[in-house]
Amino acid sequence: MAPLRIAILECDTPVDKINRKYDGYYGVFSSLLRASAKALDRPDRLDPDSGLEITRWDVVTAQVYPNLKDVDALLLTGSKHNSFDSDPWILKLVEYTKSALQDNCIKILGICFGHQIIGRALGVKVGRSDAGWEIAVCDMDLTDQGKKLFGRDKLVKTDAQSPRIQQMHQDIVFEYPPGVIALGSSPRCAVQGMYLPGRFVTVQGHPEFTEEIVTEVVTLRGKAGVFSKEQTEDALERAKNEHDGVAIGATFLNFLLEE
Repeated sequence: MAPLRIAILECDTPVDKINRKYDGYYGVFSSLLRASAKALDRPDRLDPDSGLEITRWDVVTAQVYPNLKDVDALLLTGSKHNSFDSDPWILKLVEYTKSALQDNCIKILGICFGHQIIGRALGVKVGRSDAGWEIAVCDMDLTDQGKKLFGRDKLVKTDAQSPRIQQMHQDIVFEYPPGVIALGSSPRCAVQGMYLPGRFVTVQGHPEFTEEIVTEVVTLRGKAGVFSKEQTEDALERAKNEHDGVAIGATFLNFLLEE
C-alpha cells in the first residue's frame, strides 16, 4: 500500500510561539493530518503511522514547488498575506495553482488563504469583506452537498448540528466559480467551502487551528490593535469551544483516497 504523498505549500510562517512548537505550518498540518488519519480509522486504505508522506514547500521566500508528477495532492495553507495582492510570489502561486487545476492526476486542498487562491485561479473575485473579521470557533451552515461530503462517514455529525471550525479571516471568495459545488456559508461569509469531485476541496476556516494557536494569534492581534477589546475578549472565549477540525481533516483524507 503506497503512502499518500501530500505536498504542503507553506504560504506563511506561524507566529513565533507556534512556529517554535510545530516547525511551521508544515508541522501544524502534519499534526492535523495524522490525527485525522487515526480518526478516519481505515487501516486497509491509510495506515495512520506510515500512510502519509508529507513534504513542505516554501512558496513565499524560496518560491519552490513540487513536480506535480511526484505528489498525489497539494495543500495550500492559510496566510497573513492578501490573496488578491500582486506580489511576485502570489502571482507565481496563482499560476502554479492554475496548472495543478488542469492536471487530472492531482487533488488539491485549500485552507483560508489557500481557498481564496483557488478561487482566484478559477477567475472569481477575492478580496476584503464588508462584514469584517470572522474569528475563533464558528458554525458553518452546510448545503445539502456539504452535508453529503462532510457527513458521509458520520465523522462530522451534520444531522445534529452545523460543523464548527476555527476562523481567522477578513478576506473572502465573493462567489462560486462556474461548475463548482457550494459546501456551506456563514452569516459573515457566503463562500465557506468549494468542492469539485475528484479535483479539490476548500474551506475558508482553519481545521488545523487549535485553541492554543487561536488564543496566541488573537492575543497578539488584540495587543497590536488589529482587534478591538470586545472582539479580542469574545474571540478568546469562543476559541475554547469544541470544533470539528480533526473530523474535517478526515473528510479531506477520504477525498484524497477516492479513486
